[in-house]
Amino acid sequence: MKNVENEKLTLRRELGLTSAVSLVAGIMIGSGIFMSPQFVLMYVGSSGASLVVWAVCGIVCMCTAFSYAEMGTIIRESGGNYIYILQMYGPCPAFFVAFTTMFVIKPFGIIAGSLSFAKYAVAPFYPGCTPPILVVKFIAAACVLVVAIINMLNVRFTMATQVVFMVAKFLGLMIIVIGGISALVQGNYGSLCNLESAFADTKLGINTIGLALYQCLWSYSGWYNLNNVIEEVKRPEVNLPRALMVAIPMVTVLYLLVNVSYLVVMTPTEMVSSSAVAVTWGNKVLGGWGWVMSVAAALSAFGSLNGSFFSGGRVCYVAAREGHMPDILAMAHMHRRTPSPALIFNTIISLIVLIPGDFQSIVNFFSFTAWIFYGMTISGLLYLKIKKPELPRKITVPIIIPILVLLVAVFLVLAPILDDPQIEYLYVILFILSSSVIYIPFIHFKLFPGLLNKLTIFLQLFLEVAPTAKNL
Repeated sequence: MKNVENEKLTLRRELGLTSAVSLVAGIMIGSGIFMSPQFVLMYVGSSGASLVVWAVCGIVCMCTAFSYAEMGTIIRESGGNYIYILQMYGPCPAFFVAFTTMFVIKPFGIIAGSLSFAKYAVAPFYPGCTPPILVVKFIAAACVLVVAIINMLNVRFTMATQVVFMVAKFLGLMIIVIGGISALVQGNYGSLCNLESAFADTKLGINTIGLALYQCLWSYSGWYNLNNVIEEVKRPEVNLPRALMVAIPMVTVLYLLVNVSYLVVMTPTEMVSSSAVAVTWGNKVLGGWGWVMSVAAALSAFGSLNGSFFSGGRVCYVAAREGHMPDILAMAHMHRRTPSPALIFNTIISLIVLIPGDFQSIVNFFSFTAWIFYGMTISGLLYLKIKKPELPRKITVPIIIPILVLLVAVFLVLAPILDDPQIEYLYVILFILSSSVIYIPFIHFKLFPGLLNKLTIFLQLFLEVAPTAKNL
């Protein structure tokens, strides 16, 4: 008779190649491509330079993703940056990553996506004017709650939702691409008619290029999410690189074509002044059917938010499993096998962040914080390639690739600070370091170890969750 007591509760490996591609591409194609183009154009000043930025960011993401793929086959645990930095640099820096990811990076990313969904969802009801901020935030909060419920129900249902919305957003972007091709066939080249006009008024300041890269890389963010859930990927040594090879080039080409379509239909002035560039494009090209772009953008933002929520909950879950967060967050539902306590925690933090939420500032601080940790992870990979080449790995990238990625990370972290110092960047650094106030007494010295025991037991019974083991 099978001994049930010896069975270990783990998260199931439910993600095949299709689900993995949908997760990566579905998160990447989110609100960014519908909102960031006008900000990229505003920072660099010309349509030609903006296209160069979009192409460069696609290449940067491809190189970074493959570096992470190698890291993911060396350290085969979920958690992404957190687990890699834990293995390479130790528990203190890893706690900084977990704390910042859970309280800054993931909540800010979730709220940026939900605000984008809300703005596009209500745009058809407020033609020619800005929708009330309370209406937008109410819709954004409802969106976060719906996504949280979907993720807590079932992994297969979450991935099926991701695939459906991936197809929907792809079709929406193809409408924009076809509209742009049609304009080009008719001889409408807009500001791209020649090199001189395409690159007129280009701004080459370090700060402006850095901020343009931040906004553009926001649209590409999502390439790293498969590493966050690698314990739930079937045959990760095969499906991880394959998913990246399919998703990232597809998204890069699609983004370039969409931006060309924007630029041949609208003038740079129209793009920069637009509050919703896809809706403006839709009104000019589709006329009375312009509302279709609002629907497509809203669906795209929702699908991206669903995938981001799925992967983000695993970082919180893994940090708790390693003893860096309360034990309850490392538990999973006994029947659904989803880390519901971690997902509930993410939901609460995100809704708090929503109160003062602003899209543009969210993107800048999200990117600044994220690239600090990307740089740390890539430097760890370089150490492993140089000092421990004997470690087994299914994927090996040329060493020049992580070196170039590390240089990009250093530029993205330092450029805005050196060229145009702002007190907000200091606040971000201080916030990261402030987590040591929690780490030193409660994690390092393990003071008050039983402080949350009664609450943990109550929540464990109430939520029907149990401790889990690593699924390696």
